[in-house]
Amino acid sequence: MKGYSSDKIRNVVLLGHGGSGKTTFLEAALLKTKVVSRLGRVEDGNTVSDYDKMEIEKHYSISATLVPVEYNGTKLNFIDTPGFFDFAGEARAALSTGATAVIMVDASSGIQVGTEKAWDLVKEYNSPTFFIINKTDKDNIDVDGVIEALKDKFGPACVTLDDQDALDEAVASADEELMEKFFEGEPFTDEEFAHGLATGIHNGDIVPILRMSSLKGDNVDEVLDALCKYVPKPATFLTPAKNSADEDIEIECDPNGDLVLYIFKTLADPFLGKISYAKVVSGTLKPGADVYNPRSEKSEKLGSVFFVRGKTQENTDKVVAGDMVALGKLQNTKTGDTLCSKAKQVRIPEIAFPRPCYFIAVEAADKNEDEKMAQGLTRLMEEDPTFVLERNAETHQTLLGGQGDIQLNIIQAKLKDKYTVSVNIVPQKIAYRETIKGSSDVQGKHKKQSGGAGQYGDVHIRFSPSQEPGLEFSEELFGGSVPKNYVPAVEKGLLECMEKGPLAGCKVQNIKAVLYDGSYHEVDSNEVSFKIAASLAFKKGIVEAKPCLLEPIMKLDITVPDAYVGSVMGDLPNRRGLVLGMDPVHGGTCLHAEAPQAELFDYAIALRSMTQARGSFNVEFARYAELPGNLADKVIAAYKASLEEK
Repeated sequence: MKGYSSDKIRNVVLLGHGGSGKTTFLEAALLKTKVVSRLGRVEDGNTVSDYDKMEIEKHYSISATLVPVEYNGTKLNFIDTPGFFDFAGEARAALSTGATAVIMVDASSGIQVGTEKAWDLVKEYNSPTFFIINKTDKDNIDVDGVIEALKDKFGPACVTLDDQDALDEAVASADEELMEKFFEGEPFTDEEFAHGLATGIHNGDIVPILRMSSLKGDNVDEVLDALCKYVPKPATFLTPAKNSADEDIEIECDPNGDLVLYIFKTLADPFLGKISYAKVVSGTLKPGADVYNPRSEKSEKLGSVFFVRGKTQENTDKVVAGDMVALGKLQNTKTGDTLCSKAKQVRIPEIAFPRPCYFIAVEAADKNEDEKMAQGLTRLMEEDPTFVLERNAETHQTLLGGQGDIQLNIIQAKLKDKYTVSVNIVPQKIAYRETIKGSSDVQGKHKKQSGGAGQYGDVHIRFSPSQEPGLEFSEELFGGSVPKNYVPAVEKGLLECMEKGPLAGCKVQNIKAVLYDGSYHEVDSNEVSFKIAASLAFKKGIVEAKPCLLEPIMKLDITVPDAYVGSVMGDLPNRRGLVLGMDPVHGGTCLHAEAPQAELFDYAIALRSMTQARGSFNVEFARYAELPGNLADKVIAAYKASLEEK
């Protein structure tokens, strides 16, 4: 691949529902430009874009791939993104580069969920957009019907390039001079028309609809030609950023400007090391350059710099602003980072990745490989920042969180393939809590005599519910029944007991304890004795004060199209959930609800099924509430059974 000047570079993100033909389109483009000698097939596992072992096995894209196509003196940097919704973070990362979006539509299927999601995403990123109706060679299809459906669904900005009346009006709105010519009935020159069309596409006022058949090669030239002509040039984009004073600035795409790189993807390979995909936002990149990472506050010396096409790599000695490139073995840099001059620091906003909404508990199949498992998953997070690895301090479980079961299955498969660690999925535990609903007044007395100095501690404590989240401790001693210097030991003994309640060994909360009386021995009393006495009082007092189990209740904000509101509302009571209210939002309704955490482990998958993947939700901890008696009995019984096993 030769070097190109900025005005000959176009950056394009391929989006669309799974199976709409994004990867096959790239094969057709590479065949047209004689990079490949025959059309690769996803089903055969021999495409340029889907080269990862998992992609070949699964027959679908898992991660975004950079595939440049050189056509008639123009370099089209295509970023092929997965169609499965579990990998939506890949599309977000690609669009964060300021690239133009191409939404692929299967002619036989028309508008699908993935089409709608892609449209919502490009609107969020204000990306110039094209529609390509693919697979026009199929039997019994109505391309004109699909075009009309796109116009009806996404608005009058959607036009075909042969719809002269609609195009002339859209082109006229590009600037005042063209508008004046349009109203006076004067025809546009070819140059004016091309300028107006490109401006309209850049501003989102025109969304061209193209059509082709990747499999047959029909109209592939016309599509590539249109993209070369009308995809906005990198120089037309200003990249928002912050300077070292945290002021908002915009970075021009200038090959002669200060060097600024934006890392939009990371590949972590246990053998090849880390590879970072970067867009040169400004300046001209050369191997050996010294750059600075404002996030990590570390400098990086760039080693190998190479263009990639799928898995093919080709070293280069220069990359200009607007182009995309791969960098080898950056030590302190991750996806979303900016690399720049230390003297002129800037930071481009990091990628707004979706928050994990689906969690599973895992453990290494070999108990001796826990650390190896954690290291492998941490490396995989460099590749895919949309999943997280968490350690729950209360349940002592390792949790994987992501967008859905497909993504987490792939993560487990990659962990085994790349890092030779197998994991088992285990039932996810709930961090229950214990508290009391009543009051008690108890004595805790510890007396031990075994020759020489003994142990003696005696306390009288009243227990009752508290509004404080932990232990609300006070003393009402009189007459020196318990010396003041032993009071801290009593509180410490109670606090230690709060870590493990008598019902199911859970943390205890919302407890008020008042030390009001006791006794001591001049010789045998000490801090340890009073700690033990306090623990005896705690265990007795909690049991006598109507103890109960609490479960975590989660706050849900569920956004769904109006057509699915009834189904979602009907499902929540089955999960012991409660709808608290609802608000109209763009594209539907946002339901505000609460439900126990125990009923939500599969909610990401269930909501996707109920709404045909059109629903989304955010979840966060709200509060603890009493666990119903029948469910509490099961938890307590399971805890007692585990003690007996030990």
